[in-house]
Amino acid sequence: MSNLPDEAFRDTIGTIDEGGNRKFIFPKKPSGKFYEYRKIVSYILLAILVANPFIKINGNQFMMFNVMERRFNIFGFPFWPQDFYLFVISMLVGIVFIILFTVVFGRIFCGWICPQTIFLEMVFRRIEYWIDGDRGAQSRLARQEWNAEKIRKRLIKWTIFFLISFAIANIFLAYLVGSDQLFLMVEQGPIEQASNFIALLIFTGVFYFVFVWFREQVCIIACPYGRLQGVLLDDKSINVAYDFVRGEKETGRAKFNKKEDRATTGKGDCIDCHQCVHVCPMGIDIRNGTQLECTNCTACIDECDTIMESVGLPKGLIRYASEDEIVKKAPFKFTARMKGYTAVLFILLSVFVGMLFLRTDVQAVVLRLPGQLFQHKGEMISNVYTYKIVNKTMKDYHDIHFELIDQKGNIKNVGKQHFKVLKEGISQGTLFIEIDKVLLESDKTKVKIGVYNGTELLETTTTNFLGPRSFN
Repeated sequence: MSNLPDEAFRDTIGTIDEGGNRKFIFPKKPSGKFYEYRKIVSYILLAILVANPFIKINGNQFMMFNVMERRFNIFGFPFWPQDFYLFVISMLVGIVFIILFTVVFGRIFCGWICPQTIFLEMVFRRIEYWIDGDRGAQSRLARQEWNAEKIRKRLIKWTIFFLISFAIANIFLAYLVGSDQLFLMVEQGPIEQASNFIALLIFTGVFYFVFVWFREQVCIIACPYGRLQGVLLDDKSINVAYDFVRGEKETGRAKFNKKEDRATTGKGDCIDCHQCVHVCPMGIDIRNGTQLECTNCTACIDECDTIMESVGLPKGLIRYASEDEIVKKAPFKFTARMKGYTAVLFILLSVFVGMLFLRTDVQAVVLRLPGQLFQHKGEMISNVYTYKIVNKTMKDYHDIHFELIDQKGNIKNVGKQHFKVLKEGISQGTLFIEIDKVLLESDKTKVKIGVYNGTELLETTTTNFLGPRSFN
């Protein structure tokens, strides 16, 4: 991608030394236009992330992913195990959207939206800059012996990091078990809610480990989306990119000398100050081209623009651009590949919206009892069924009963004929359907059953009714 000699390009991960040991990164504190935009976006997203599990719409938590009980709330819509197909389609919509977004804009999601990046860069690192100082001070402190100053700073930082990790773990638990269950744990204490409390401690430990030690390794090693980048990006994807055509020119990079005119010497605009490397939170050199570690955080853009401005050269040596724009000066084009992903996304969204409209608040299933034949009761034929009614709403139904629709006959519930189904509850039981044999057209008749709450029809379902083959 560049005209630099091959040996100038690294072939190792920047966070691992020659011995295979972890090499910690001490990035320079970023500043500039894009960093200010990122702060605004990050703090808005953090507020949304914190508020989501505590907001309720019609009694439903705004966002909840209760895997253990297979209950999910997305934007206040409850998804039960019976709605799992909707949840799967919604996840597919999200995946295709991220793929399309990556094909067009590269890995911008990682640098601007990903919770891991936001917490690390906008919370933990900013606290680190406040306690330990900027890049140089942090590097010196890491090499420093364990004296009173280092112990004091480490204890303050690690204590604050633990408290923040504990707070994040509480929010994460609220997404998994629900905010009501979280408040109940606080009210009852860790003894009564031992399982949730143990989970809270485990999550705290995981977040503390990630943000204190593992850090950018999550993006490099653990995150599957980062691995997808290599397959999704092409020459037309917009990325944070170094303009090597302008930066290298005929003779390559060179240190800045204010006494010379770089335009006449053939030297590139890159003055080889390494500030883009020092500010990078992933420890890479953006001048080596697109790399798997790059999260498109734009820190190098801000830093390079500042340097260019200070030496009187045009900004934009590092900028959002595609490789085609840099090499061929080609404008952005919505390619056939992008159109294909857009079409798939539109189809999935249409299916999802259509299924949402068809979804009912109450779901009923009536099935014939396996192994049971019909019975004669005088002129009536009787079949026995089991039923299950799922109330997906946050309100109680106190007068549930069954009626046949488009068919004359009787439904007799085993137990009370009228019963109640509580909010987010399930009612199961047995019922008999009786139909006069003269009304049966064949040995297997499809009957339609209405589930009513008083006079309100909540749901309809169908089942098969068996009768004798001969009616004479």
